[in-house]
Amino acid sequence: MFNRLRRVTMTVRGQITIIILVALVTIVTMGDAVERWAREDLAAPDLENIADKLNAIAGLLGPASPEDRQIILANARRAGWEIELTPTATANRFTQSSSRQSFLDIVAARLFPPDNEPPLGGWQTFLDDRRVIAARVDDDTIVITSGFPDSMLSSAFLGRGPYYFVAFFVLIGFFFIFAIRVITEPLQRIAHVAAVSDITSGSPVFEERGTVEIVALARALNGMRRRIRLMIEARTRMLRGIGHDLRTPLTRLKLRVERMGESGQKDALLSDIDRIENLLVESLNYLRNDYATEAIELVDVASILQTVCSEFADIGHAVRYNGPNRLLARCRPLSITRAITNLCDNAVKFAGRAEVTMAERPETVLIIVDDDGPGIPQELRERVLEPFFKSDQSRAGGGFGLGLSIVADIIQSHQGTLELRQRSPHGLSVAVAIPK
Repeated sequence: MFNRLRRVTMTVRGQITIIILVALVTIVTMGDAVERWAREDLAAPDLENIADKLNAIAGLLGPASPEDRQIILANARRAGWEIELTPTATANRFTQSSSRQSFLDIVAARLFPPDNEPPLGGWQTFLDDRRVIAARVDDDTIVITSGFPDSMLSSAFLGRGPYYFVAFFVLIGFFFIFAIRVITEPLQRIAHVAAVSDITSGSPVFEERGTVEIVALARALNGMRRRIRLMIEARTRMLRGIGHDLRTPLTRLKLRVERMGESGQKDALLSDIDRIENLLVESLNYLRNDYATEAIELVDVASILQTVCSEFADIGHAVRYNGPNRLLARCRPLSITRAITNLCDNAVKFAGRAEVTMAERPETVLIIVDDDGPGIPQELRERVLEPFFKSDQSRAGGGFGLGLSIVADIIQSHQGTLELRQRSPHGLSVAVAIPK
């Protein structure tokens, strides 16, 4: 029985039931305690009851003679009433506020007025800065009573309306706390882990704790992640095997072609063989995925970019660096070098020149590689990040459609962003932002 009850309380449904029960018990207990405290310790006035009794006294005073009126007033005073007869013109001095009223008194009076018909002058009536309740005796006379506290904890404030109002917000408060701690926080934790975790990691990354539903979700995500990893590993092994197996016959084929006599077909065959070999090398490099396993270090990113630009300049390409001489950030240095090299290589290939600019942002390092080549059409900017995709307009010529794909994977492994922009009047601007 205990184990079954424990299993029920570990579910979201069971915890919602407990929240409702706890909220109801809390509301009833707090309501009873607050009402008793307010009435006994604070002497909160029961305005409706006072008004009803004052109307009854006014009904007795109306037909009574002056002598009888004094007797009725004396009896009321002996009963604890602060009561007096006054001319009707006194009502002209009534005000709706008092200097002794606090902001909470005013708010409570506006939100929770008594349900009964208001007395002469209304429920919020003050005379000479005293709170009073008045009733008409006849055309010339009114009776007023005072001497009760100005507290906002009046009978109206402790009535059913405010009680239901407070009860509703107490219940909402319990559900709000429950939603944050039991539902929202675990889901945010799972979403964060899913965004930053490496799919190639073998260990489970989703923490299996919390309610039964959250544990089941984390367990299912760990299982799905494991199946995806195994599928990727199997595909990678297959493609690597095919790539390595093809290199041997390609080498033999190349040797045989080189032994051929001079002919118009020899150069074309050797060019095709070299192209196939380059495709195999680039594919194997892409499948190697070593940027996902490289350790993150605190490095000088400015030095990396300056080195890449210098290497291109040494072989005669117009690649220029603009930015600070030193900027430290946590990244994978070899991977960032490879990504910027690929971007510069594309720029040189299609535009003949490149300009690398770096700027520091509050939380990121922004790297922009600009060229004045043909650019990439808007509708193809997402697709060119896919492996082996080539656009006739923007990526014609050599290459196998892996350069930008590798860059995108490297930036994603840093939880960064990659954006392709069109330059004016023509050209491509690649903006890379990585966290510091």
